[in-house]
Amino acid sequence: MAGRHGKKYREAAAAIEDGRVYEPVEAMNLVRQTATTKFDASIEAHVRLGVDPKHADQMVRSSVLLPHGTGKTRRIAAFALGDKAREALDAGADIVGGEDLVKKVQEGQIDFDVALATPDLMGMVGRLGKILGPRGLMPNPKAGTVTFDIGKAVRDVQGGRVEFRVDRFGIVHVAIGKASFDDDKLRDNFAALMDAIVRAKPSAAKGTYVRTVTLAATMGPGVRVDPVQAARLTVS
Repeated sequence: MAGRHGKKYREAAAAIEDGRVYEPVEAMNLVRQTATTKFDASIEAHVRLGVDPKHADQMVRSSVLLPHGTGKTRRIAAFALGDKAREALDAGADIVGGEDLVKKVQEGQIDFDVALATPDLMGMVGRLGKILGPRGLMPNPKAGTVTFDIGKAVRDVQGGRVEFRVDRFGIVHVAIGKASFDDDKLRDNFAALMDAIVRAKPSAAKGTYVRTVTLAATMGPGVRVDPVQAARLTVS
């Protein structure tokens, strides 16, 4: 279906050598150059891992604080009551509540991009699993989105903390910044993500863990990155 791509996409794709696997810094530069949208495109990392997410002991799920943020403004909902509700509001949460917020979500009012919760409310929040789970919004202790330190959690999200998890094909998809970021910022964010993914390796995972790594701008062509070099990246 390559013929269905527009002229800008084809021109951008022509700058990428067919079959070549790039070292990380060169890939950063190339993926920014091949952003084809008129708006400030997101840069996404797609990392295929050697895990079978059908097995619970091979599920990869965690979070990472991107040093330079995502470039996006995200609306934060916090399931919290009393002093913890005030703490979340003071930290900058957009929506705060308990049973009232649960009911709004059940009615289809999901006007937020990230959901946080204090542990004492997970009993009621658990009822939203079938609604928030498929959207990747369900609070989870492993991702740092279930915590009594709700103020810090809100500030972390605003500062660039993102959650990641493998999809059913064993691939992690994470936005690591914008095309307007310079190469160093993208590299730092990418390095932080790769470090977090490596640290989240399940003990049950066998063989090669990081299989393939691809970077791409929104609606742009993919740039393949050397997975060995990517897995060894550290934040400068």
